[in-house]
Amino acid sequence: MTSQTAATISDRRRVLLAKPRGYCAGVDRAVEAVEKALAQYGAPIYVRKQIVHNTYVVKTLETRGAIFVDETEEVPEGAIVVFSAHGVSPAVHAEAADRRLRTIDATCPLVTKVHNEARRFAAQDYDILLIGHEGHEEVEGTAGEAPDHVQLVDGLDNVANVTVRDPQKVVWLSQTTLSVDETNETVTRLKDRFPNLIDPPSDDICYATSNRQTAVKEIAAQSDLVIVVGSGNSSNSKRLVEVALDYGADAAYLVDDESFVQDSWLDGVTTVGVTSGASVPEILVDGVLRKLSAHGFSDVQEVESVQERMRFALPHELRKNLRA
Repeated sequence: MTSQTAATISDRRRVLLAKPRGYCAGVDRAVEAVEKALAQYGAPIYVRKQIVHNTYVVKTLETRGAIFVDETEEVPEGAIVVFSAHGVSPAVHAEAADRRLRTIDATCPLVTKVHNEARRFAAQDYDILLIGHEGHEEVEGTAGEAPDHVQLVDGLDNVANVTVRDPQKVVWLSQTTLSVDETNETVTRLKDRFPNLIDPPSDDICYATSNRQTAVKEIAAQSDLVIVVGSGNSSNSKRLVEVALDYGADAAYLVDDESFVQDSWLDGVTTVGVTSGASVPEILVDGVLRKLSAHGFSDVQEVESVQERMRFALPHELRKNLRA
């Protein structure tokens, strides 16, 4: 191959970088809450579950003195514990109070909105159909607000199994990190069964999840390959892979960082789409771009589908002296 031919091939290689991508306002708030707690009160600071679903973030906070636990019973009595962005049930709050734990609630305000909806509809004796993934922390927290009224609907295949007490008093809510298209399809199927099914007062799927899916749709049809940066337990990151495939990408992969990108994926590829889940710091995207550049994909074109300016205030507990 002549140098001129090689240069021509290299010139054709490009990266379409989706925007928005990465940290959403809720994740930014939760991670900053742990950082502020460590700075304000010193290590150790305990965190129930992963503060956000990203391996790099968790490991970085561990090096600074955060200790991640699965349950509040693992936290020493009287210690400070941060509740993750995914939210917790009232039972978890009660357990923390019983152990005299000083709590910082980093639940995303958009998840709190869904919790409030669950309580309100339960108080009106509605059956609540919660669309979400079984075992996800957010689902467990929301369901815990009204366990006698909430029924999980985990995907289209689960719709046929739904039973309600009164078809005239049924409402649906959802996990905030689902596929917008798949959720709409599930709702349509539910309304076929329950024509009087009530929608939530406002969309439960968060703005960031929706925006990142819109952005990946825009680049997928133009991409031979889409790389989504995110951890395997991140619901919104996994949805981005699915959306990329649904909207025209020949291949799509989820990677924690650049070390997971396989050279063979790039064989015969001229356009790579890159995005990242809502719990992913930009440093991990930068690493993937460096690796792609080393393989000739140095032309990076950012494709912005919508502007984001959302910010959330830090948890009010950080304005107190929890050590007092």
